[in-house]
Amino acid sequence: MKAKATLKQIAKELNVSVSTVSKALNDSPEISELTKIKIKEYAKLKNYKPNVIGLNLKNRKTKTIGVIIPNILNSFFAKVFSGIEKIADKKGYNVIMCISNESLEKEAHTLEMLSNGTIDGFILSVSEEAQKLHEYNHFKEIINDGTPIVMFDRIAEGVECDKVVVDDFDSALNSTQRLIDLGCKNIALFSSVDNLSVGKLRAEGYLKALEKNNIAVNPNLIIRTDSEDDLKDKIEKIFDNNTIDGIFALEENDSVAALRIAIKKGFKVPEEISIIGFADGILASRRLSPSLTTVSQHGIEIGEVAAKLLINRLESKEENLPYETVVIKTKLKERESTRKL
Repeated sequence: MKAKATLKQIAKELNVSVSTVSKALNDSPEISELTKIKIKEYAKLKNYKPNVIGLNLKNRKTKTIGVIIPNILNSFFAKVFSGIEKIADKKGYNVIMCISNESLEKEAHTLEMLSNGTIDGFILSVSEEAQKLHEYNHFKEIINDGTPIVMFDRIAEGVECDKVVVDDFDSALNSTQRLIDLGCKNIALFSSVDNLSVGKLRAEGYLKALEKNNIAVNPNLIIRTDSEDDLKDKIEKIFDNNTIDGIFALEENDSVAALRIAIKKGFKVPEEISIIGFADGILASRRLSPSLTTVSQHGIEIGEVAAKLLINRLESKEENLPYETVVIKTKLKERESTRKL
């Protein structure tokens, strides 16, 4: 028996998009008669038969959203997912969640697998490996084929789609400024997310705050790495060899490590050292003593906004709806790890 061709195979062979093939096979007036004839004849030659998972974005909806998160253990992503699910449920959509485990290959494979008619659109945060390599073609291909994507938190610059981000630069600047206002003069920066877009923006905010206050940058107080284990090793040494009275940590695990190692080294928190960290989970706020002052990223709100953007695009009758980038403002939640020195 001759194998049936898929829309993607036909599109690839004729060097056109999947949506063009789909429209041609459905007699869309958007496609020229010559192109329609060419595509229909080729489809017949290749034994193409329409099926329920064929991409026909105009006429068929699965009412299902694909969500791809990089890390299931991160409480921030769990909160974002709960926000997505809340809106999806309200609007009558199902949600399929997949985990890239920070892998470019797994991320690309998941996109390709689910975009073959299983889902109507994606909400995702870019994997660490994709950001590290600046490899974003897999997103562009999916969007070009007619499946919309909404990116949140970690985004791909240069990919045109809807995006939801927090004010990483401003919130880092304001948090560092808060430490300065509390009387801190030797503020360390701890980051295990330096290869991510969010990590770079937060580090820039810290440096800008020092510059605005005429505080010289001390490279010995700055740890920028892409590994939590590497960060912990370096934190141990930084406490032994430097004077530190403030810490700004750029991720939840970085924040927890900073607090625990400071206490282990004999520092009184917050009497001798103040600590602020990016965190959105109960670990930082309830399970640590002293409790940690944090930059809250409003994960649930990010998920809700991302879901609304995607569903609005899926249900819009407008052909060329302009892309939006929504910036969610963070909030500094002061707890026991900061006090005026």
